[in-house]
Amino acid sequence: MKAAVYTKYGPPEVLHIKEVEEPTPHNNEVLIRIYATTVNRTDTGFRSARYFVSRFFTGLIKPKRPVAGSEFAGKIVEVGIDVKDFKVGDKVFGFEDVRSGAHAEYMTVAADGSMAKMPEGFSYQVMAPAGEGATYALSVITAVGIQKGQKVLVYGASGAIGSAAIQILKHLKAEVTAVCGTKNLKLIKLLGADKVIDYQKEDFTKVDETFDFVFDAVGKSSYGACKKLLTPAGKYYSTELGSYGQNPLLAVWFALTGSRKVIFPIPKINKEKMEYIKRLIESGAYKPVIDRTYSLNEIVEATRYVESGQKTGNVVIKVV
Repeated sequence: MKAAVYTKYGPPEVLHIKEVEEPTPHNNEVLIRIYATTVNRTDTGFRSARYFVSRFFTGLIKPKRPVAGSEFAGKIVEVGIDVKDFKVGDKVFGFEDVRSGAHAEYMTVAADGSMAKMPEGFSYQVMAPAGEGATYALSVITAVGIQKGQKVLVYGASGAIGSAAIQILKHLKAEVTAVCGTKNLKLIKLLGADKVIDYQKEDFTKVDETFDFVFDAVGKSSYGACKKLLTPAGKYYSTELGSYGQNPLLAVWFALTGSRKVIFPIPKINKEKMEYIKRLIESGAYKPVIDRTYSLNEIVEATRYVESGQKTGNVVIKVV
Protein backbone atom coordinates (compact mmCIF):
# COMPACT_ATOMS: atom_id res chain seq x y z
CA MET A 1 0.00 0.00 0.00
CA LYS A 2 1.02 3.63 -0.41
CA ALA A 3 1.86 5.60 2.73
CA ALA A 4 3.58 8.79 3.90
CA VAL A 5 6.48 7.71 6.11
CA TYR A 6 9.34 9.30 8.02
CA THR A 7 12.32 7.45 9.47
CA LYS A 8 13.89 10.40 11.28
CA TYR A 9 12.68 13.54 13.01
CA GLY A 10 12.95 16.83 11.19
CA PRO A 11 11.26 19.29 8.80
CA PRO A 12 8.39 18.41 6.42
CA GLU A 13 10.92 17.14 3.88
CA VAL A 14 11.65 14.04 5.98
CA LEU A 15 8.24 12.77 4.83
CA HIS A 16 8.13 10.71 1.67
CA ILE A 17 5.64 8.49 -0.13
CA LYS A 18 6.57 4.83 -0.08
CA GLU A 19 5.08 1.42 -0.75
CA VAL A 20 4.80 -0.43 2.56
CA GLU A 21 3.18 -3.66 3.69
CA GLU A 22 -0.55 -3.49 4.39
CA PRO A 23 -1.20 -3.94 8.13
CA THR A 24 -3.04 -6.99 9.48
CA PRO A 25 -5.61 -6.45 12.25
CA HIS A 26 -5.18 -8.21 15.57
CA ASN A 27 -8.13 -9.99 17.21
CA ASN A 28 -9.47 -6.76 18.75
CA GLU A 29 -8.74 -4.51 15.77
CA VAL A 30 -10.32 -3.47 12.50
CA LEU A 31 -8.62 -2.78 9.17
CA ILE A 32 -9.78 0.50 7.61
CA ARG A 33 -9.51 1.62 4.00
CA ILE A 34 -8.62 5.26 4.45
CA TYR A 35 -10.45 7.70 2.18
CA ALA A 36 -9.46 10.96 3.87
CA THR A 37 -7.08 12.14 6.58
CA THR A 38 -5.56 15.46 7.68
CA VAL A 39 -2.31 17.18 8.55
CA ASN A 40 -2.62 18.78 11.98
CA ARG A 41 -0.54 20.17 14.83
CA THR A 42 -0.34 16.76 16.47
CA ASP A 43 1.25 15.28 13.35
CA THR A 44 3.71 18.13 12.89
CA GLY A 45 4.67 18.09 16.56
CA PHE A 46 5.48 14.39 16.61
CA ARG A 47 7.31 14.52 13.26
CA SER A 48 9.49 17.47 14.19
CA ALA A 49 9.98 16.38 17.83
CA ARG A 50 10.05 20.08 18.65
CA TYR A 51 9.39 19.17 22.26
CA PHE A 52 11.80 16.40 23.24
CA VAL A 53 9.22 14.96 25.65
CA SER A 54 7.20 13.78 22.63
CA ARG A 55 9.94 11.25 21.88
CA PHE A 56 8.97 9.29 24.99
CA PHE A 57 5.78 8.42 23.09
CA THR A 58 7.09 8.17 19.53
CA GLY A 59 10.68 6.92 19.98
CA LEU A 60 13.76 8.46 21.58
CA ILE A 61 16.17 8.19 18.65
CA LYS A 62 13.86 7.68 15.69
CA PRO A 63 10.12 7.15 15.11
CA LYS A 64 8.84 3.78 16.29
CA ARG A 65 5.86 4.08 13.95
CA PRO A 66 7.08 5.47 10.62
CA VAL A 67 3.65 5.98 9.03
CA ALA A 68 2.42 9.47 9.89
CA GLY A 69 -1.12 10.76 10.42
CA SER A 70 -3.58 10.79 13.31
CA GLU A 71 -7.07 11.68 11.98
CA PHE A 72 -8.92 9.40 9.62
CA ALA A 73 -12.19 8.62 7.89
CA GLY A 74 -12.73 5.44 5.93
CA LYS A 75 -14.50 2.10 5.54
CA ILE A 76 -13.84 -1.08 7.51
CA VAL A 77 -12.67 -3.90 5.23
CA GLU A 78 -11.70 -6.51 7.82
CA VAL A 79 -12.45 -7.15 11.51
CA GLY A 80 -10.62 -9.20 14.14
CA ILE A 81 -12.36 -12.23 15.60
CA ASP A 82 -13.03 -10.49 18.94
CA VAL A 83 -14.63 -7.37 17.44
CA LYS A 84 -18.36 -7.08 18.19
CA ASP A 85 -19.28 -3.41 17.70
CA PHE A 86 -18.11 -2.99 14.09
CA LYS A 87 -18.53 -4.93 10.89
CA VAL A 88 -17.12 -4.92 7.38
CA GLY A 89 -18.61 -2.02 5.43
CA ASP A 90 -19.02 0.34 8.39
CA LYS A 91 -17.91 3.90 7.66
CA VAL A 92 -15.85 5.24 10.58
CA PHE A 93 -13.86 8.27 11.69
CA GLY A 94 -11.46 8.85 14.54
CA PHE A 95 -8.27 10.24 16.00
CA GLU A 96 -5.24 8.07 16.88
CA ASP A 97 -2.59 10.49 18.11
CA VAL A 98 0.45 8.55 19.36
CA ARG A 99 -0.27 5.36 17.45
CA SER A 100 -0.70 7.25 14.14
CA GLY A 101 -0.79 5.50 10.73
CA ALA A 102 -3.55 7.48 8.99
CA HIS A 103 -1.42 8.86 6.14
CA ALA A 104 -1.82 5.61 4.25
CA GLU A 105 -4.27 3.65 2.15
CA TYR A 106 -4.97 1.28 5.08
CA MET A 107 -4.56 1.41 8.86
CA THR A 108 -5.56 -0.74 11.83
CA VAL A 109 -7.40 0.66 14.85
CA ALA A 110 -8.45 -1.02 18.10
CA ALA A 111 -12.20 -1.56 18.18
CA ASP A 112 -12.35 0.11 21.60
CA GLY A 113 -10.09 2.96 20.48
CA SER A 114 -10.87 6.57 19.64
CA MET A 115 -13.21 5.80 16.76
CA ALA A 116 -16.93 5.96 15.96
CA LYS A 117 -19.27 5.17 13.08
CA MET A 118 -19.77 8.12 10.76
CA PRO A 119 -23.12 9.88 10.94
CA GLU A 120 -25.36 9.42 7.91
CA GLY A 121 -25.09 11.95 5.12
CA PHE A 122 -21.56 13.19 5.78
CA SER A 123 -18.57 12.66 3.48
CA TYR A 124 -15.18 11.22 4.39
CA GLN A 125 -13.55 14.59 3.72
CA VAL A 126 -15.89 16.33 6.17
CA MET A 127 -15.47 13.70 8.88
CA ALA A 128 -11.68 13.24 8.67
CA PRO A 129 -10.98 16.58 10.42
CA ALA A 130 -13.69 16.08 13.05
CA GLY A 131 -11.45 14.53 15.69
CA GLU A 132 -8.29 16.37 16.68
CA GLY A 133 -9.41 19.97 17.18
CA ALA A 134 -12.70 19.01 18.80
CA THR A 135 -11.06 16.43 21.08
CA TYR A 136 -8.53 18.91 22.43
CA ALA A 137 -11.12 21.67 22.76
CA LEU A 138 -13.58 19.37 24.48
CA SER A 139 -10.94 18.04 26.91
CA VAL A 140 -10.09 21.55 28.08
CA ILE A 141 -13.67 22.83 28.20
CA THR A 142 -14.68 19.77 30.24
CA ALA A 143 -11.75 20.27 32.64
CA VAL A 144 -12.80 23.90 33.23
CA GLY A 145 -16.45 22.93 33.70
CA ILE A 146 -17.94 25.74 31.64
CA GLN A 147 -21.50 26.62 32.65
CA LYS A 148 -24.33 28.36 30.80
CA GLY A 149 -23.82 32.10 30.62
CA GLN A 150 -20.14 32.12 31.55
CA LYS A 151 -17.86 34.41 29.56
CA VAL A 152 -15.02 32.85 27.58
CA LEU A 153 -12.32 34.43 25.43
CA VAL A 154 -10.87 32.20 22.68
CA TYR A 155 -7.55 33.40 21.25
CA GLY A 156 -6.59 31.75 17.95
CA ALA A 157 -10.25 31.26 17.09
CA SER A 158 -9.70 30.37 13.43
CA GLY A 159 -7.52 27.29 13.98
CA ALA A 160 -8.69 23.69 14.22
CA ILE A 161 -8.90 23.81 18.03
CA GLY A 162 -10.21 27.36 18.25
CA SER A 163 -12.95 26.93 15.65
CA ALA A 164 -14.10 23.73 17.38
CA ALA A 165 -13.97 25.41 20.79
CA ILE A 166 -16.26 28.25 19.69
CA GLN A 167 -18.90 25.83 18.46
CA ILE A 168 -18.72 23.59 21.53
CA LEU A 169 -18.86 26.58 23.88
CA LYS A 170 -21.91 27.98 22.08
CA HIS A 171 -23.54 24.53 22.31
CA LEU A 172 -23.01 24.83 26.09
CA LYS A 173 -24.57 28.32 25.93
CA ALA A 174 -21.45 30.21 27.01
CA GLU A 175 -20.84 33.81 25.93
CA VAL A 176 -17.86 33.74 23.56
CA THR A 177 -15.46 36.50 22.60
CA ALA A 178 -13.17 35.31 19.80
CA VAL A 179 -9.82 36.68 18.67
CA CYS A 180 -8.67 36.18 15.08
CA GLY A 181 -7.14 37.98 12.08
CA THR A 182 -8.97 40.27 9.68
CA LYS A 183 -9.53 37.67 6.95
CA ASN A 184 -11.43 35.35 9.30
CA LEU A 185 -13.77 37.82 11.03
CA LYS A 186 -16.80 36.82 8.96
CA LEU A 187 -16.16 33.09 9.43
CA ILE A 188 -15.83 33.37 13.20
CA LYS A 189 -19.08 35.34 13.42
CA LEU A 190 -20.78 32.59 11.39
CA LEU A 191 -19.49 30.00 13.86
CA GLY A 192 -21.47 31.78 16.55
CA ALA A 193 -19.04 34.02 18.43
CA ASP A 194 -20.87 36.77 20.31
CA LYS A 195 -18.00 39.23 19.87
CA VAL A 196 -14.95 39.15 17.59
CA ILE A 197 -11.67 41.00 18.13
CA ASP A 198 -9.33 41.57 15.19
CA TYR A 199 -5.87 41.11 16.69
CA GLN A 200 -4.36 42.90 13.69
CA LYS A 201 -6.14 46.08 14.78
CA GLU A 202 -6.56 45.69 18.53
CA ASP A 203 -4.59 44.20 21.43
CA PHE A 204 -7.04 41.76 22.99
CA THR A 205 -5.18 41.81 26.32
CA LYS A 206 -6.18 45.46 26.75
CA VAL A 207 -9.94 45.06 26.44
CA ASP A 208 -11.92 46.47 29.36
CA GLU A 209 -13.63 43.20 30.22
CA THR A 210 -13.02 40.09 32.33
CA PHE A 211 -13.69 36.45 31.57
CA ASP A 212 -14.37 33.22 33.43
CA PHE A 213 -11.99 31.43 31.07
CA VAL A 214 -9.26 32.52 28.66
CA PHE A 215 -8.52 29.76 26.12
CA ASP A 216 -5.35 30.30 24.07
CA ALA A 217 -5.89 27.81 21.24
CA VAL A 218 -2.63 28.65 19.43
CA GLY A 219 -0.20 28.95 22.32
CA LYS A 220 1.01 32.47 21.52
CA SER A 221 0.01 34.33 24.68
CA SER A 222 1.04 33.93 28.32
CA TYR A 223 -0.63 33.88 31.70
CA GLY A 224 1.23 37.06 32.60
CA ALA A 225 -0.27 38.92 29.66
CA CYS A 226 -3.78 37.53 30.20
CA LYS A 227 -4.21 37.42 33.99
CA LYS A 228 -5.81 40.87 34.11
CA LEU A 229 -8.55 39.50 31.82
CA LEU A 230 -9.60 36.89 34.39
CA THR A 231 -12.38 37.19 36.93
CA PRO A 232 -11.36 36.33 40.53
CA ALA A 233 -12.25 32.69 39.87
CA GLY A 234 -11.22 32.75 36.20
CA LYS A 235 -8.89 30.24 34.57
CA TYR A 236 -6.26 30.42 31.83
CA TYR A 237 -5.17 27.64 29.44
CA SER A 238 -2.72 27.52 26.53
CA THR A 239 -2.24 24.69 24.04
CA GLU A 240 1.55 25.13 24.23
CA LEU A 241 3.99 24.63 27.10
CA GLY A 242 4.99 28.31 27.07
CA SER A 243 8.42 29.86 27.65
CA TYR A 244 10.62 27.50 29.68
CA GLY A 245 7.66 25.14 30.06
CA GLN A 246 5.90 27.64 32.31
CA ASN A 247 2.29 26.61 31.66
CA PRO A 248 2.36 23.10 33.19
CA LEU A 249 4.59 24.42 36.00
CA LEU A 250 2.14 27.24 36.72
CA ALA A 251 -0.72 24.73 36.62
CA VAL A 252 1.02 22.64 39.30
CA TRP A 253 1.75 25.73 41.42
CA PHE A 254 -1.79 27.03 41.28
CA ALA A 255 -3.16 23.55 41.99
CA LEU A 256 -1.00 23.39 45.13
CA THR A 257 -2.16 26.84 46.25
CA GLY A 258 -5.77 25.93 45.54
CA SER A 259 -6.50 28.83 43.19
CA ARG A 260 -6.37 26.88 39.88
CA LYS A 261 -5.76 30.07 37.86
CA VAL A 262 -3.79 28.13 35.22
CA ILE A 263 -4.80 24.67 34.09
CA PHE A 264 -2.97 22.19 31.87
CA PRO A 265 -5.12 19.06 31.58
CA ILE A 266 -3.83 16.00 29.73
CA PRO A 267 -6.34 15.30 26.92
CA LYS A 268 -8.26 12.05 27.18
CA ILE A 269 -8.52 10.65 23.69
CA ASN A 270 -11.14 7.91 23.67
CA LYS A 271 -14.25 6.45 22.09
CA GLU A 272 -16.57 8.44 24.35
CA LYS A 273 -15.27 11.72 22.95
CA MET A 274 -15.69 10.51 19.37
CA GLU A 275 -19.29 9.53 20.11
CA TYR A 276 -19.92 12.95 21.67
CA ILE A 277 -18.40 14.70 18.65
CA LYS A 278 -20.55 12.56 16.38
CA ARG A 279 -23.69 13.70 18.22
CA LEU A 280 -22.60 17.33 17.94
CA ILE A 281 -22.16 16.94 14.18
CA GLU A 282 -25.50 15.14 13.77
CA SER A 283 -27.29 17.92 15.65
CA GLY A 284 -25.61 20.65 13.61
CA ALA A 285 -23.84 22.07 16.67
CA TYR A 286 -20.38 21.40 15.24
CA LYS A 287 -18.93 21.38 11.75
CA PRO A 288 -15.18 21.10 11.11
CA VAL A 289 -13.78 24.09 9.25
CA ILE A 290 -11.81 23.06 6.15
CA ASP A 291 -9.23 25.33 4.58
CA ARG A 292 -7.55 23.31 1.82
CA THR A 293 -7.53 19.78 0.43
CA TYR A 294 -4.42 18.03 -0.90
CA SER A 295 -3.70 14.58 -2.28
CA LEU A 296 -1.54 12.10 -0.36
CA ASN A 297 1.23 12.68 -2.89
CA GLU A 298 1.24 16.35 -1.84
CA ILE A 299 1.85 15.55 1.84
CA VAL A 300 5.04 17.62 2.10
CA GLU A 301 3.39 20.67 0.55
CA ALA A 302 0.38 20.26 2.85
CA THR A 303 2.63 19.97 5.89
CA ARG A 304 4.57 23.09 4.93
CA TYR A 305 1.29 24.98 4.70
CA VAL A 306 0.13 23.79 8.13
CA GLU A 307 3.44 24.85 9.64
CA SER A 308 3.24 28.27 7.99
CA GLY A 309 0.72 29.26 10.65
CA GLN A 310 -1.62 30.62 7.98
CA LYS A 311 -4.22 27.87 7.82
CA THR A 312 -7.83 28.39 8.80
CA GLY A 313 -9.37 25.36 10.50
CA ASN A 314 -8.17 22.10 8.99
CA VAL A 315 -6.10 20.82 6.08
CA VAL A 316 -7.56 17.64 4.57
CA ILE A 317 -5.65 14.94 2.69
CA LYS A 318 -7.67 13.02 0.12
CA VAL A 319 -6.35 9.46 -0.05
CA VAL A 320 -8.91 8.04 -2.51
